[in-house]
Amino acid sequence: MNWRDAVVLITGGTGSFGRKFVEIMLREYHPKKLIIFSRDELKQHEMRITFCQNDASALRFFIGDVRDRDRLERAFHGVDIVVHAAALKQVPACEYNPFEAILTNIMGAKNIIDAAIDQGVKKVIALSTDKAVNPVNLYGATKLCAEKLFVHGNAYAGASDVRFSCVRYGNVVGSRGSVIPLFQQQRKTGRITITDQRMTRFWITLEQGARFVIRCIEEMHGGEVFVPKIPSMNIMDLAKAIAPGCAIETIGIRPGEKLHEVLISEDEARNTIEMDDKFVVLQPYYPGWAPKLLPKGRALPDGFRYGSDNNPHWLTEAELKQLAGEA
Repeated sequence: MNWRDAVVLITGGTGSFGRKFVEIMLREYHPKKLIIFSRDELKQHEMRITFCQNDASALRFFIGDVRDRDRLERAFHGVDIVVHAAALKQVPACEYNPFEAILTNIMGAKNIIDAAIDQGVKKVIALSTDKAVNPVNLYGATKLCAEKLFVHGNAYAGASDVRFSCVRYGNVVGSRGSVIPLFQQQRKTGRITITDQRMTRFWITLEQGARFVIRCIEEMHGGEVFVPKIPSMNIMDLAKAIAPGCAIETIGIRPGEKLHEVLISEDEARNTIEMDDKFVVLQPYYPGWAPKLLPKGRALPDGFRYGSDNNPHWLTEAELKQLAGEA
């Protein structure tokens, strides 16, 4: 696809992912127009200062909330590609404010789909999370609902040419709310806290996540859930890499937290193909819609499960330090 002719909009564009996505887009892909859609005018102002120093004339800023369907309709006018990164994603906050999480993460997804269909957007890709697989907390449950909405949005679109897909990946190294910045802060005291020594997690960097999303936009035909192959690490190895020599206190697993995260469940694996750098969850055929083209890949064996505990790729301490910028 020719990015130079594309008008691209990203919701939640002032977040960690959004800033990295914008950086890469402006530096390497040069879209015709790149629209930042978010609620925070201060962060938009800071981004304008950061990115507009070198005459980033393609950049536009649009204050709005994904809960506001009318505002989305106006923002999507003339847009070709939408990257949906806006969400309430702090697990404890979602547990304590469940209606707010539902309004943003689920009803916001519905608004994105409706506005994209009505305004003639060509492609929409939504960011999901490993917590959407067999969810045990409200955040994961809302992201699972959002995934289903976007996948079935292809049938809901009817004769429209718009196509919807999702990207699902694990914890982002160094993002806000990540355990790595917490450990970096705690090590100043000589003591860090972990919830359970057996815990494992998938890890990906912002750079890797943003580039994966860009590739998936180029490859999507609609209805796919793209899952990158990314490494895992045990929480104790992580703690030793980030805060060597610190005392470790185990405080117990928190409500809504898993010992291990899963990116593809055994049930999903039956409809999933494996490629060199990723898995693609394909949706079963539904009356009224089926993708015109399907990606080619290898079928997964019976009982396959892609979890952070049975991952064949594990981060070494040196690799983790490099990802975290501590090498």
